Amino acid sequence: MTTLFTSPASDEARAAFAAKPRGLVDKIMSVSEAVSRFVRDGDYFATGGFGANRIPTAVCHEIVRQRRQNLGFSGHTTTHDFQILCAGNLTGRGQLLNRVDAAYVVGLEARGLSAHARRVMESGALDVAEWSNYTLALRYTAAAMGVPFVPARSLLGTDTLAHGPAKEIQCPFTGEKLVAVPALYPDVAAIHVHEADRYGNCRFSGTSVADVDLARAAKKVIITCERLVPHDEMRRDPHRTQIPFLCVDAVCEVPYGSYPGNMPGEYFSDEEHLKLWMEVEKDPAAHAQFLDDHLFGVSDFTEYLERCGGLKRLQALRQRELLLHLGR
Repeated sequence: MTTLFTSPASDEARAAFAAKPRGLVDKIMSVSEAVSRFVRDGDYFATGGFGANRIPTAVCHEIVRQRRQNLGFSGHTTTHDFQILCAGNLTGRGQLLNRVDAAYVVGLEARGLSAHARRVMESGALDVAEWSNYTLALRYTAAAMGVPFVPARSLLGTDTLAHGPAKEIQCPFTGEKLVAVPALYPDVAAIHVHEADRYGNCRFSGTSVADVDLARAAKKVIITCERLVPHDEMRRDPHRTQIPFLCVDAVCEVPYGSYPGNMPGEYFSDEEHLKLWMEVEKDPAAHAQFLDDHLFGVSDFTEYLERCGGLKRLQALRQRELLLHLGR
């Protein structure tokens, strides 16, 4: 795919950002309400996190449960979140995804490949543009800067350049060969963090990957957090705020919101549950039944957690993470 799925025009994006409220508005709502209000059919969607770490699982579940259709998606270091969204591309359930900017998708790292995500990618139903992880992150950087592209050397000399819409250019100062990496302004992004206040000021631990830029690049941002903290607490330690309230449109308190992924310093990934996802996907009938039991057959993410072992299982994952941090 050599055409862009979204416009990199910075003036258009700036007009959208200018319309966002600048006051300290209470943005607390449920995940269901956030998805209903801010994710529309045909939107371009992006997720934060890295691999299975700090992923916005609850938002991905709700998008599938509300049967959103024809979304674009930024597959930047996406593993289980992409696997979840691909559940919306099932026979009889329509087509949730129809275009993907792909850097790292389908694979769940050392766990192997998602059989269903692979079927979706190989079906021919999706338009796909290819990027490296780095250049897809640079697209958020360009958007966060408010410019239509940034120059880079990455992709030169690779086949990836031929399968995506980045363009080779010549530096006007040195004549050197470079690649113009276009800005990516998602319609909506979902990012899971450790702490947020009711206005949308956020802080998190561990690697930030591209999330700081993503929060500034997306026209709408849904935040899920492990816990809400008072605004005065944020003000006491302002240098720890990585995402400011100006970027955020919804704040949803979702304890264990990255499950079955990892949350740095909070809880370890549920490797047994991720393995179960991988196993049932090998058989389309078993996969459909699993989704009916765990996703379509529950009312919200809390009920999903209960079906996955509830508090006992979650406490075990929390203890494992803490022991790893202690080096045991």
